[in-house]
Amino acid sequence: MLRLDGKVALITGLGQTTDDGWGIGAAIATQLARQGATVFGGNRTLPSAERTKARIERAGGVCDVQETDVTDSTSVKALVESCMQRHGRIDILINNVGKSEPGGPADMSEAIWDQQVDLNLKSIYLTCHYVLPIMEQQATGGSVVNISSIAGLRYIGKPQVAYSATKAAIMQFTKATAVIYAPKNVRLNTVVPGLIYTPYTQALAKRYAPGGNEQEYMKMRDAQVPMGRMGDAWDVAHAVLFLVSDEARYITGQELIVDGGITSSTGRS
Repeated sequence: MLRLDGKVALITGLGQTTDDGWGIGAAIATQLARQGATVFGGNRTLPSAERTKARIERAGGVCDVQETDVTDSTSVKALVESCMQRHGRIDILINNVGKSEPGGPADMSEAIWDQQVDLNLKSIYLTCHYVLPIMEQQATGGSVVNISSIAGLRYIGKPQVAYSATKAAIMQFTKATAVIYAPKNVRLNTVVPGLIYTPYTQALAKRYAPGGNEQEYMKMRDAQVPMGRMGDAWDVAHAVLFLVSDEARYITGQELIVDGGITSSTGRS
């Protein structure tokens, strides 16, 4: 079950800045490769992408990477064209790029707002703009999974209005596009992670931990989750794998929330 043999997966944001731990994009790419997919990745920094590529290849998988600015149409088009030139098809598209900047509408600068919209939302439009016409021409169609966040569903304790707005928009973009492409055998779904422990989370702890106490910061995040702990990148990767697999062939336009119960809770025990 959940095999992806013969399928080509185009993934954005698969880079890993360190050999320690697993980021969400790197885990997704590795999981799909383990299940037989050929991975083609686009990432802002090539050395980070090459670290993930090396991990996949050491495990016997196939992965190529290309430096890509997902906010730039020319760069995204070049990524898609390179994948097609090498493999002749794209069966799976994973949009994993995203970043959160703090601020509410009154104090966030217009420049930061625009950067957040471009990176978190326009990037998904651009990849779909170039990939969906390819998928609809394939007899086997295709599957797109966009990575959102529970910040698009509820306030999660800190002002990040642009991030929250774009993550909510991703879900509706996915729903509407899924309906448009349903007759064409192309499925689109969203995975919605909650609090996930990754190297990026560790970096946040160094910046935001009260008094510099990173351990207490992590305990605080664990305590916010009804299951008592944050998830990890593999929890997200497993959800993605299911949605792109043939076993999920009748599922489209949906959100799969991976959050340990946060969005089902009032926040009070």
